[in-house]
Order: sequence, then structure tokens, then C-alpha cells
Amino acid sequence: MDKQRIAVGDKGYVLLKDWMGTDLSPVNDAKVSFDKESKELGPKEKRLIHYLAENQHTSPFRHSVLKFEVYAPLMVARQWWKHIIGSEHGEGFDRMTAWNESSRRYITEEPAFMVPNAHEWRSTPPHRKQGSGDPLSVDIGGKYSEALQEHIKQSLRIYEEALKDNVCPEQARLFLPAYGMYVRWVWTGSLQAVAHFLNLRLAEDAQKEIRDYAQAVKTLAMSQFPVSLEALLIK
Repeated sequence: MDKQRIAVGDKGYVLLKDWMGTDLSPVNDAKVSFDKESKELGPKEKRLIHYLAENQHTSPFRHSVLKFEVYAPLMVARQWWKHIIGSEHGEGFDRMTAWNESSRRYITEEPAFMVPNAHEWRSTPPHRKQGSGDPLSVDIGGKYSEALQEHIKQSLRIYEEALKDNVCPEQARLFLPAYGMYVRWVWTGSLQAVAHFLNLRLAEDAQKEIRDYAQAVKTLAMSQFPVSLEALLIK
């Protein structure tokens, strides 16, 4: 079992591909102002990490970086993308973010789709403009699981027919159902950027599907930066 990879749902995953830094990194990146350096992460260094986070001195957390590979439905990817185009927070612009996504302009790998099981469909909440409420009945959920499967089947048939007729992949993909289709991407962010993502996407009002992926990101990031993330995450 790959300790740096966590499965999400029936097909998705989050993989921690690489990282730079440890919990000692923000300590020494802050201490450089005084030309000082710590060799070990002791109680004094941990207190400094919490002091920096609590007082929003976040620039030392922007020198440490995590790189993830994610495989998730497009509806999750597009919510995640907001953390690339809208990354102004803390003490200014966090430019330590990057995103590269697989493209069906160039590849024709086997399409995969998210299909909720009969018990996984959720109702519209009565007093909220977004989000979801209680689970729907299995009878209603089963109806729409079956309908979605049929929709995907018909779309795939047309997509494959278009490819056989020499329609270019970048146009043939128009026939694929979009929001439930799995896509793969690499996301790199500073430690602060990752914490900002987690604070928003682990919240109770975040969509359940992206919360599941955020929990995987948290588990993987905590394996490398436990003290810093404990300090940066909203309690």
C-alpha cells in the first residue's frame, strides 16, 4: 500500500508526489530576519510556529511546498481550481500555486464517470441557496442512478462513433457528460495555500464530494507538516 496515496470514492485518489520542507522550515524562514537558525524542532520552535499562525505572519509558510496528483470528477476539479485563480489571502498574493491537467485534446484514455449509488443522492436544503440536505429515498436515488448510467452509456456510444469517423478528440469530447467525468491533474501549493484550501473545503458547508478529497489532502499534508498545519487550520 502506498502511504502517500489515498483512495477517494470508488475511482478517485489523492497522491502526494513530492514536497519541500519540514515543520522546521517556517521556523528558520522566520528566523532569517535575525540571522538565526534552529537545528531541531523543540518546544520553543513549536511555540514560534503557533505564534506566526495566530498573528497571521504567514510568509514563512509560503516557502514550504507540497505537490499532489488528484483524480476526481470535473465538478470537484472546477471548485478546486478557484484556489488557483483566487489565491489572494493572508499577507498578500500567494503565488506559490500551480495546476496542470490532463487534456482530451491530446489523449483518448478510457473515460470514467462518477455515478452515485442509490443511497447517495441528496435533497435540496430548505433554507440554503447552495449545498445539499438529507439523503433522498433509495427509490428516488435508484431511479437517478439508473438514468445517469443510461445517459453515460448513450454519450459514450456517440463519442466512440465520432472518433471512429475521424472526428478530432478535442471536438469528440463534446459528447462526454462533463461534470461527472473524472480528470487527472497535478496541483502544487505552498504550505499556506494548502492550509487555506483545507480551511475552506473541510468546512461543513463545503460540498461533500470535495470535502472527501480535502480530508485526503489533510491526511497526506499532516504526515509532513503536522505542527504547522495544526497551527494554520481553523479549530
